[in-house]
Amino acid sequence: MKLCALGDTGIWIPPLVLGGNVFGWTVDEPRSFELLDRAAEAGLNTIDTADSYSTWVPGNAGGESETILGSWFKRSGRRNSTILITKVGSAVGRFPKDLKAAHILAGAEDSLRRLQTDHIDVYFSHWPDPATPIEETLEAYQRLIRQGKVRVIGASNYDAQQLQAALGAAAGKSLPRYQVVQPEYNLHNRKAFEGALRELCASEHLGVITYFSLASGFLSGKYRSPADLDKSPRGRMLGKYFDERGTRILACLERVAAAHGAELSEVALAWAMHQPGVTAPIVSATSAQQLASLVRSTQLALSRQDMRALADASA
Repeated sequence: MKLCALGDTGIWIPPLVLGGNVFGWTVDEPRSFELLDRAAEAGLNTIDTADSYSTWVPGNAGGESETILGSWFKRSGRRNSTILITKVGSAVGRFPKDLKAAHILAGAEDSLRRLQTDHIDVYFSHWPDPATPIEETLEAYQRLIRQGKVRVIGASNYDAQQLQAALGAAAGKSLPRYQVVQPEYNLHNRKAFEGALRELCASEHLGVITYFSLASGFLSGKYRSPADLDKSPRGRMLGKYFDERGTRILACLERVAAAHGAELSEVALAWAMHQPGVTAPIVSATSAQQLASLVRSTQLALSRQDMRALADASA
């Protein structure tokens, strides 16, 4: 499997990042271990999680995904061969949604404990925080980097203006800069990344790891009408995709998938992987069959005509 450079970080990752948001939510610990073992064996050695996964589940407090990953690291011995991505800044435990230094420093220690590791490879600001000076945030990250607890920092859900301000503050005060960006991006939602943000990432040589790469499962073709929303715990997130454009995208995915003998999700992921500026999309799996499909998507070669047809359908 071909590895991709994550910007100028010196970190190399596969063309697909395994999403850990399902661990402790729709996937229990034994199944999580099975999926993580299979992913590692297939060369998908990069995992994305967050301290807030999965606070939205009744009875969960956050940290469930990180705790499962930590147990898997201890059992499998694969920590040193895994690129670990996690995030801070959401409302978790005693901290509100912010990027204050106290939150970042304490949040990092909590994540390291749950993950049973001494360092985080890529540590993301989960959400921008306009109420906290960016210098305060970056100084906290600087401390963690100097302590060897964090290798690289990134910005999730930042627009071009917010990212530019953060990069400027880092340069002006000789502070660590965000080197990786995590925007929402898929065939149905292209505007969050394409345009100013993509241009800035390219000019600053930033890595780009996209989330909601299958539009919460809509691009898998599993959901064809609002009546299908009860099929998944994510159903409440899918209503916005059922419009004329969404129908057009699914129809094009079907045509391309049929031509390649592939699944719709594999085509949608292959499209995302080959977009200018994208390092790798994030996608999760809840079964061995889904994981095998993810691996196949990394091997799918779409033609220029395929790419153009998908771009036109999703324009």
